[in-house]
Amino acid sequence: MTRTRSVMAASALTCALALTAAGTTTAHAATPLDYVALGDSYSAGSGVLPVDLSNLLCLRSTANYPHVIASATGARLKDVTCGAAQTKDFTRSQYPGVAPQADALSADTDLVTFTMGGNDNSTFINALTTCGTAGVLSGGKGSPCKDKNGASFDNQIEANTYPALKSALQTLRAKAPNARIAALGYPWITPATADPSCFVKLPIASGDVPYLRAIQAHLNDVVKRAAEETGATYVDFSAASEGHDACKASGTRWIEPLLFGQNIVPVHPNALGERRMAERAMTVLGLG
Repeated sequence: MTRTRSVMAASALTCALALTAAGTTTAHAATPLDYVALGDSYSAGSGVLPVDLSNLLCLRSTANYPHVIASATGARLKDVTCGAAQTKDFTRSQYPGVAPQADALSADTDLVTFTMGGNDNSTFINALTTCGTAGVLSGGKGSPCKDKNGASFDNQIEANTYPALKSALQTLRAKAPNARIAALGYPWITPATADPSCFVKLPIASGDVPYLRAIQAHLNDVVKRAAEETGATYVDFSAASEGHDACKASGTRWIEPLLFGQNIVPVHPNALGERRMAERAMTVLGLG
């Protein structure tokens, strides 16, 4: 009888411990991630409706990829993304009353995502306007933008954007030492080669289409290098966004064209692009 009672007691204790462990595991799994979204207009989803009315200066969407990730994972999202942000806006106020983005981070932050670098040196806007103007004036022939600007965009990316991103990532790591930090690249804006039917929407000369794409590839490369050298995860869109550039039809393209697009902000991700960026990021990070 004594032995029977001992066995029963041991069994009960084992069951209790198992239930306690299961309950602890379930509670841990149910704890939502503290997620902070940083970055520029590609992160903010500028031009995608609906607009976040809490800060109209930043033209942030509530359907941007951070919101898609948070919805899919149940994360607690603090979204401080802001259109037109440069890398320096991680640590300075971009607009009066808008705190530096990195101020949103703390030791409790679990996940950080951002897309950043395209506005440094005004790389995107200058390259697109310069090459677009040259394309119109040349009737789409030749490579007038490349002929005039050569390696100037690439030189600025290497000399300025790369060290700024690396320094910024070190700052983010110091402010969020326990977080997983993901730096997202930029989906392709142009196809690999010129599409004559696209000239009316993206007036880039045929020889300048690969020139612009190479500039974007270089920008993505420095984002990748800065991430890898600071222990962050790089989310690569070079394969995932192939065939979804601004020259493709609505419903296929992730990026809206310069002219005759469907977003109020041209040459930026549409709602589909933001969703696909979120999905790719979650796959790389093992979320969802």
